[in-house]
Amino acid sequence: MRDIAQGLSSWSASGKRFAVATVVRTWKSAPRQAGSSLAVAEDGEVIGSVSGGCVEGAVYELASEVLESGEPALVTYGVSDDDALAVGLTCGGIIEILVRPAGAGRFPGLPGVLAAMDAGRPVAVVSPLPDEGGGAEPDPTAAPAGQMIVTPSGAQGTLGGPRLDAAVVERAQGLLAQGSTGVMRVGRAGEERRDDVAVFVESFAPPPRLLVFGAIDFASAVARIGKFLGYHVTVCDARPVFATRRRFPDADELVVDWPHRCLESTEVDDNTVICVLTHDPKFDVPLLQRALRTPARYIGAMGSRRTHEDRLRRLREEGMTEAELSRLSAPIGLDLGARTPEETAVAIMAEVIALRWGGTGRRLVEMTPLPIHR
Repeated sequence: MRDIAQGLSSWSASGKRFAVATVVRTWKSAPRQAGSSLAVAEDGEVIGSVSGGCVEGAVYELASEVLESGEPALVTYGVSDDDALAVGLTCGGIIEILVRPAGAGRFPGLPGVLAAMDAGRPVAVVSPLPDEGGGAEPDPTAAPAGQMIVTPSGAQGTLGGPRLDAAVVERAQGLLAQGSTGVMRVGRAGEERRDDVAVFVESFAPPPRLLVFGAIDFASAVARIGKFLGYHVTVCDARPVFATRRRFPDADELVVDWPHRCLESTEVDDNTVICVLTHDPKFDVPLLQRALRTPARYIGAMGSRRTHEDRLRRLREEGMTEAELSRLSAPIGLDLGARTPEETAVAIMAEVIALRWGGTGRRLVEMTPLPIHR
């Protein structure tokens, strides 16, 4: 829903009715991950995507029905369905989609959720799953009514009972802390070992951070692609003549300071990506000394193999251990044969993506018959 937040905010502010379709679960080679959303307004306007085009037509029709009925719906599309070819999901995957009415008094917590997302505050939406299984008659005792908005410090709304609410909030806050979206089950009275109630927890944690050190042309390209991929981008350089808004229009933050001082004043977590593009020892060594002792998910440094060997020697002289140095991706990026700053930026962020999702970086055509999506 983050991808379509601006459109939803506009629709909500204008009082327009709409329905939001969201991928709840996926199996096999599904085209989009859980949380991917598409919205249909009462005037027929569409924003977002749930399948990259495979089932959009069928979901549009279902969303139109939800707008008319005012009742949420849960449906599964996949090759095992009789109408799989009709809806176009020929990739072999299976996706489960929850469609919820919103706007004009429905989903009243949505404006607050969108505002929290825009401000970078963590928030989760907890929705009961109606008629789970796609096609069975709904069981009124199987899922509670209502919806909850969960934050790290509390919750609004109810699923029907205090014990159930307390159990769901506790587990939803755990998912929110991890930035995870998915389905969880609990008993109707909050029992951990029962699965009477299935709810969808849609987490919106602050966007991951991309810290780019060195205001060079390659950094500008990395900042552009990082922003495109959804990162909060910070560019830092000690030289004010290079760290300018004109050179880095896509960066969320521009910092003129020594890189190691900038890092010391920046919060770094296990979703943070650090790209060191200065390849100058007076900047690299003090910066990497600190970076390699943070929980950052990825730390990469630009430079030739000779430059990297010299860099390693200097870091060892400063007391860095082999375990700490093993976290450094240098030379940075995948072997794509990149030449231009833009191509190099693709190679760098491709490595980040591969490490995040466990990809190999190899050509998919060479990996037949292994699955495309893990």
